[in-house]
Amino acid sequence: ANAASGMAVHDECKLRFLELKAKRTYRFIIFKIEDKQKQVVVEKVGDPAQGYEDFTASLPANECRYAVYDFDFVTAENCQKSRIFFIAWSPDTSRIRNKMIYASSKDRFKRELDGIQVELQATDPTEMDLDVIKSRAN
Repeated sequence: ANAASGMAVHDECKLRFLELKAKRTYRFIIFKIEDKQKQVVVEKVGDPAQGYEDFTASLPANECRYAVYDFDFVTAENCQKSRIFFIAWSPDTSRIRNKMIYASSKDRFKRELDGIQVELQATDPTEMDLDVIKSRAN
């Protein structure tokens, strides 16, 4: 665990992320910090058929989360590509303490997930809408 935040990372987090990265088993994964156990756990996974709207609808409006989204896109040269996004969701409406815990644990948690290509910080839905994702993917 990290001395700064004392936050452990549950093995399932790394396992699901590897499945998303290597096998593309999921479209997205939402991670939650369990306060009582002081660890990051998997809250929800989205299957490959689910889209970006399903993903954003899975994020709570007033609580912070970490999320990973596997974004497929076609380049200007017509190549299929994908980028793995790490999204730190920290809505303005969430409690200060909640924001601080997520902020202090983020880098440590992100390091556990090897293969993240783009990081995004969002405090409201407009900061992570599809246009933002598309512009960051290239």
